[in-house]
Parts: sequence; structure tokens; C-alpha cells
Amino acid sequence: MSAKFFEEPILNNPYSFPGKHWQIDDEGLPTDVIINTRRSAKLVSPIPAPKKKGKKGNQKELQLGADLEDPAKGQEFNPTPIINELRTEIETWRKLPNPDQWQVTPVTAQLLKHWRSLQADETQAIRPFFCQLEAVETAIWLAEVAPKNKLRGRRFSEYLKQANATANPDLFRVAMKLATGAGKTTVMAMLIAWQAINAARSPNSKNFTRGFLLIAPGITIRDRLRVLLPNDAESYYAQRDLVPTDMLPELGKAKIVITNYHAFKLRERVAMAKGAKQALKGHGDDPVTLETEGQMLQRVMPELMGMKNIIVINDEAHHCYRERPDPDIEKLKGDEKKEADDNKEAARLWISGIEAAKKRIGVSTVYDLSATPFFLSGSGWPEGTLFPWVVSDFSLMDAIECGIVKLPRVPVADNLPGQPEPLYRNLWPAIRKSMPKKQKGEKKPDPLKLPIELQVAIEALYGHYKKTYELWEKEGVGIPPVFVLVCNNTTNSELVYEYISGFEREDSEGVVSFTQGKQELFQNFTDDGQRLPKPRSLLIDSQRIDSGEAIDKAFREAHAEEIEAFRREKAAREGQEAARELTDEDVLREVMNTVGKKGRLGEQVRCVVSVSMLTEGWDANNVTHILGLRAFGTKLICEQVMGRALRRLSYEMDPETRLFGVEYADIMGIDGLNFSAQAVAAKPKKPREVVHVCAVSPERDDLEITFPRVEGYRVELPDERLEADFSQLEPYVLTPQKIGPTKVVMQGIVGMPETLTVEHLKQMRQSTIVFHLATHLLYNNLRDANEQPKMHLFGQCRRIVRQWLNSGLLVCNGGTYEAQLTIKQIGDEVCNLIIGAINTKPAGEGIVRALLDPYNPTGSTADVNFNTTKADRYWPKPDRSHVNWILLDSDWEGQLAQILDDHPRVLAYAKNHNLGLEVPYLCSGEPRTYLPDFLVRIDDDGDTPLTLVLEVKGYRGHDAMLKAATFRDKWIPAVNRLETYGRWAFAEMRDPFTMEQELNDLIAKVSQKVAAE
Repeated sequence: MSAKFFEEPILNNPYSFPGKHWQIDDEGLPTDVIINTRRSAKLVSPIPAPKKKGKKGNQKELQLGADLEDPAKGQEFNPTPIINELRTEIETWRKLPNPDQWQVTPVTAQLLKHWRSLQADETQAIRPFFCQLEAVETAIWLAEVAPKNKLRGRRFSEYLKQANATANPDLFRVAMKLATGAGKTTVMAMLIAWQAINAARSPNSKNFTRGFLLIAPGITIRDRLRVLLPNDAESYYAQRDLVPTDMLPELGKAKIVITNYHAFKLRERVAMAKGAKQALKGHGDDPVTLETEGQMLQRVMPELMGMKNIIVINDEAHHCYRERPDPDIEKLKGDEKKEADDNKEAARLWISGIEAAKKRIGVSTVYDLSATPFFLSGSGWPEGTLFPWVVSDFSLMDAIECGIVKLPRVPVADNLPGQPEPLYRNLWPAIRKSMPKKQKGEKKPDPLKLPIELQVAIEALYGHYKKTYELWEKEGVGIPPVFVLVCNNTTNSELVYEYISGFEREDSEGVVSFTQGKQELFQNFTDDGQRLPKPRSLLIDSQRIDSGEAIDKAFREAHAEEIEAFRREKAAREGQEAARELTDEDVLREVMNTVGKKGRLGEQVRCVVSVSMLTEGWDANNVTHILGLRAFGTKLICEQVMGRALRRLSYEMDPETRLFGVEYADIMGIDGLNFSAQAVAAKPKKPREVVHVCAVSPERDDLEITFPRVEGYRVELPDERLEADFSQLEPYVLTPQKIGPTKVVMQGIVGMPETLTVEHLKQMRQSTIVFHLATHLLYNNLRDANEQPKMHLFGQCRRIVRQWLNSGLLVCNGGTYEAQLTIKQIGDEVCNLIIGAINTKPAGEGIVRALLDPYNPTGSTADVNFNTTKADRYWPKPDRSHVNWILLDSDWEGQLAQILDDHPRVLAYAKNHNLGLEVPYLCSGEPRTYLPDFLVRIDDDGDTPLTLVLEVKGYRGHDAMLKAATFRDKWIPAVNRLETYGRWAFAEMRDPFTMEQELNDLIAKVSQKVAAE
């Protein structure tokens, strides 16, 4: 095992393509060799064929990713070729530069551009990981691109249909495997946005839907998924900027139902005692008191009943499958048998609910998301068998190499002689028979009789936890690390919980005695037996949550502020009635959901003992230690339990390496993933402060600034003569940096070198260049799409182009020539500049008109609402900005913000950060968008205030010139002509020492113009 891997395991930036991986040896362990390619998926899923086959049971051999074995052995589906081949297809598709080549709808193209831009924006507090966007891209490619590529696309769809045929008859499922901590909820949000917005803008399309059924394995996950509701206070779409503000209204039209699979169980419609049922039955059939399938659907998803072909999204989808028709009988006993039976019942209920929805409503696709999409025990398939419909894989090893998760460490050696492996690596088999049993006269087993090996294991892991706790306190992290114990049943979990936190016992004579917990930092009592108002340890299992057993009066009093905050949040989400009376179950579940979250009920929990963590979906990012006290027969269970500790505490990126720092999780009692390491100290990092940036409403609504959302420009051509005013244009500079090398030295192994240049281009006549540019101008800029060019304007176009060429505005440096203007991308830029300078005579009015977003034509500072960890920010005066913070990208911007705060002519201002003001422009022939820095409302003595757009610019390259020219010569005159958004102007601030004087001069100039008018 390589020490280098464990000291510096992170190779890849989590927001970029994972282009490196550690070499794995024959034992499946990482070496110290780095391979400079992406790690291939290597997953095999055996799907045995039924032993009895009729005509329908015979399947043809699959040509992609499947091997037909001997009939006696069955058929094996190997998803590895599917995943790797899909990766190749999607990588090629992702690199296509022109959205027109993507073969997706305009809505999908806009969302993809937005997500990729968001992913690259380092100022965002939370942005999509590469693996999250890749999972969504895979779903999009299969749904939109593959059907248009009949040869390649059909192979994938046929494979998926056959892979689903045995385990999911009549359903089309697509699974995406994402390691714990990789952010499945974000992927769900992006899938919903993609489908819902497309459906809203193309209501007649059969490829998209506004109806979504999200199914969770428990109430906890169900509650956590409420962030997928567009109107939720913590909605991912707005807070994480996953959906552009102009698309949020369409997203609001989605119908989203979030439920847990238990809701599919048919309920009694009439409460009736057993005796009453017998009396009604008489000598006939039993009375029908259960609801029908249709009534169940009406209860669970009334919003979806009128829709067709909804999308189903399964969270923790490994709980959902149809049992194998002719299963191999598993020989299980005790807890393992009970767990298998529970898995079987849960899976049957889950998939039956989806099948009912398919029959009554229609289900187009089921998207499965899970870190472990494997069949469970009780399924009839071999436990740990991968779902064969997996199409995307981001494994735990991938996540470690990208730094998305902590690195798990397990025991590798101990001082116990004669053992094949360290005892604490797989503790449960050694102690299971020694666990305490209830003795005669006892109401409960004695926690102090836990096996010695277990007590020592707890103490050993606790000793390291204590050091970690003290280190976090010293570093000012603000929350404690969390120690988790996972037990096999309720009885043992309660024993362990009482052992570490303290307990009371009543003897046969009614005398209550108190015993203090063994681990000081986890004790829930004072030394004199008084229960602490804020418990340090928590016992989590379904029975305890349902009973609310741990909630007493002292707890409610100590957490009064947190409970009231929870009540307000619940009222905002579910209404005043739901929040009026919080049950103990509600409060305990909130404690569990908020472990490690500052200012919330679970903030100071240090230890969690659990039975049902795997189904309850509990996750926190401050888990550092786990002790497993149950059987771990497969890698599936190992990864599920280890996953509780894998979420990172800090997502702070090292500014030098551009990688995350290493975080570790120390784990005992769980074997099977082949992760082990020497003890390497990892200094904890305090998470960056998260700041909520928003419009302060209604207190500052008078400072609101609105603006038009311009998505393009059109040219209105009159019959009169065209003129051009180039006085405001900047020089257009051609350099090798812009167009590529113009001088190349060619050298062989031997012989004379040769120098190649483009000097021959100077022989091209100017009249030829003028003809090319004038033709480009007429055919591409001076007409609308599908409109015939106005040939009578060709002569004027030649005159204007020649005027520009002779004006001295073209500068050719570094061996470049005028002839290179005939390159299409260069011609696009030049003609775009010329259009902005053209006006009409005699009126002298510009010919460019603004095209507004038809769905959301107006933007506003009132729409600002997001979280950020950006440290560089400025707090504006409350009477100057509608938004509570100004986020800064440079010191110059901070200086300008101070000037705007104090300037007597400034009425209001805002930074264009997540505000939505985007200016379309052209660069190298490609449409782009430009985000100016500041919007400033100025009192210039006019009838209405002037909105001044300011750009703070240090280094000014070619692209900046194009942006400024477009804004000044197109956007500003086009918007001013609308007359519905007031008056607008634009200026650049290029010198920090003269910004205040420049602003004064600009305002004075505008005021003089107003006075003259």
C-alpha cells in the first residue's frame, strides 16, 4: 500500500474532467503510480436467466455490453462497456463548440450553458461538481441526442430495454451511480429543471413532462428533498442558481410530489374493530375496507392525476426492484433473515407503487440515483449484484481522487498475536454471541456487560475522537465532530447508547439508581444524575422517532429558540396550522436532520447510535469516526455505512494546487472495501462563512432598479440613405494572439530550416476585401433570418466598409494583414462593430432594435437571492442599495462602491452579481454574453433618473473592446429607444485614482445635455 496515496490522494479538481487516477494493483489497492487518463468503470452485473423459459423468455444475444453464457449458468449483463462507451460519446458531444451541434432543444442548450458557466465560476459558494453535471448530461444525451443518432443511439436504448426486462417489466429505468457526498439532490434538481422548463415552453411535446414523482426510502429523506420544490424557502433552483432567473416562472409550473414509498401501502378506509368485521362478514365474504389502487394514487399524488407520462425519480434507488421470478433460495438466519424479508417487502411495495402510477397515469422514465445501485438480500438476485440499467458511474474511488469525500481509514495492524487480521477491522463476528441478554428479574439487559472487546474498541476509537474534538475546538470550527455507532437491532443499539451516555435503572423494589456514561464527551447526565438540557448523544431508530421518547420538558426549554426557528420554517413551508403544534416526533426528527448545523437543534450532538441509518437517510458533514456493530456481508452494506462519514466538512480549495485538502474518516468494524491507511494527521479547516445575499424587501423597495432582459438585436432598415459615425469606435487590432502565429520556423532532423509567413496576403487588393466585408454585412447583419437581402443597399455597404478601412481604425501588428478580415469569425466581429455605428439620415437615428426575452422581459434587483462564501464584499449604505451586500471581484470595485455610497447624485446602485443583466455580443463569430459590473441610478436633473452602467476594467484586451462597443453602440441606443425602461448610459472606469473625477465629469456631461434639451 502506497503511503503517498494516503498523504496526497487527491489528483483532480472536482469541477473539472477527472483526467488522472491512481494505479490499482492486483489486490485492488492503490499504488504510488499516477495514470494520466480517466479511471475506467469496471462493474460487472450478473443477471441469471429464468430456469423455466417460454417463448417470451427467450432473449437474443445483446450486441453491446452483454455476454450470453451457457443457458445453465444464465445471462450476464456487463454494464462496463455501456458506461465507458457512453462516457466517450458524451465527452465528444460535450466538446462540440457550437450549441447548434448539440442536437438538443433551445431550452436544454441554455440550461447546459448556464450549468457549465456556473461550474466554472469560482465566486459561487456552491457549484455543480463534474460528476453531477455528467450524470445530467448522460440523461439528456440518452433522451434527446441518442434518438437522433439511429446507429449509435439505438444500441444504447435496446440494451436498456433488455436490461430492464427481467427486473422491471413494463418500466424504463435509467440508473446513475454517484458516490455518497457527490450530491444526488442537485442532480435531481437539474433533471427536474431540464424536463419541466422544456415542457412549459413546448407544451405539446411528448418528450418532456411537468409531472414528477420523487420517492424516498423514509420520512427523513422525504423531508430533506423539499428543497426540490420551486417555492420552498431553501429551493436549490434559486439559492444554488441552478436555473436562470428568466426560467424560474416556467419551473414554477411543474407539479412535484415528494413521498416515501410507505405511502403506497393501501390503507383502511373505515376504522373497524376485529369483532365488528366478523359481525359484518356473517357467513359471506370479508367486508372491503381497504382503499383501491386508484384511491391510493389519489391520496398520494392528487396533483399528478390529470397528467400523462410523468417522470419518477428514486432516491436511494437500491431499495426499489421487482423480485427475481425464480430466485435462488438464500440460507439466512436471525437478523440477516429478518433484514432480507424487510428488504423484500419494501422493494415490492416501492415498485408496486410505481407500476400502479404507470398503469393509471403513465410513467415515461424512472431515474434511479444511488451510491450503491445493487440488489439487496431478499431480492432473489445475488446480494450486491449491480443494477444492469446503470449508465453513469462515479465511484467512491473517483470521489476520493477528486476530493469530494473523505478518505476512510480502517485498522491494518494490532498487537493481538495469532490473528489473520486486526480484530477491530471486522469486530461483530467476534462479539455477537457475547452481547448481553436480559436476565431473570431484569427489565432490560445490563449495558455494563457489553463484551470486553467492544468496550475496548469503543475506548480506542473514542481516544482518537477526543483528540479530534480538542483540535476542532482549538481551530474554532464551531461545531463538534460526530462519532457514529451502527448496530444490528434496537436492543443492542440501546445498550450501546446507555453505555456511552449514562442510564438509570429501577430495581425490583422501585429504587432508581444512576450510572454515568463511560465516555465523558458523550455523557447526557451531570455527575449527580441530572439530565443535561442539551444532549450530547442521540439514539436514532424508527421506533424512538415515532414515539418521541427522548424529548422532555427540559429539552424543549433548553432549545426554545431553535424550536421556535424550526416552527417558523415549518409554517413558511407547510402553513400555520402545521406548525401550531409540533409533536415530539417532529422535534426529534429535526434534531437528527440538523446534526452539525449551526443555530439548529442538532448543532452540538457529538455521538449518534443508530439502527436504521441506512433507511432513514441521515447525513452530516462532521462525522469523523464510525464503529460498526453488525454483519457486513457485502461491499454494498460496507459502502452504505461508510458513506455516513464521507461527506466533507470543508469545500475550501487550495489556491495553489486548485484541489481540495485531504479529510479523513476513521472507521472500525467495517471490512470489505480494501481501504486502509497509516495514521496521517489532517488539520481540520474551518468552513467558510456563508452569507445570504438578497434584496431587502419591503424596507428598501424604493431603491429597486429594473432593467430589460435583451436576448438579441434586430436591424430596422429604412429606405433612406445609411450613414456611419465611427467617431466613438475604438481601433480594431489584429495580432497573432488573436488569429494565431503568422511566422513559423520549420526544422527537420537534418537540412536547412524554412520560415513560413503570411506575407503573401498583402497582395490582396483592398477592393476584394471591401467586397467580402460588404457582402457579409448585407447578408448577415442587415437582414432578419429567412428574409431576402436588400440588394439596393449593397453600394452603401461598400461605401461604409471602405470608410471604416480608411479611417485608421484597423491596426495590423505582428505580421498580420488586412486580408485576414475575410476570415469569417474576424468578419463577424468587424461587421458587428460597423452595424453599431450605422444610423439613418436625415433623422440620424440608430437602426438597431432590442429583442427582449418573451418569457421574462424585465429583470430587477428584487430577484437577487443567493448564498455565497465570497469573502471580498462591501456593505452598502441602507439608503443606497436595494441589495444587502456588494460582492467584489477586485479592490477597484470596492473603491468604486465607496464612491457611489457617498456621491450626492447617486440615488441607488447594485452589483450585477446573480442579478441577471446579460448583454449579448459576438466574439470570433460565436454568440456570447457579457455581464457588466454596476448599475447606478443617477439624478442628472432629467425628468426621470438616468441608469448608468459602469464597468471597472484594469487590463483591457480585445474581448473587452468588443463588449464595450456592443454595449455602447447597440444595447444602450436600442434600450433607450424602447422608452419603457427610462434612460440609460454606459461608461468604463479604467483608473482607480481618477474614478471619482470621471464619475463627476460623466454626470456633469449628461446634465448639460439634459439642460440643452
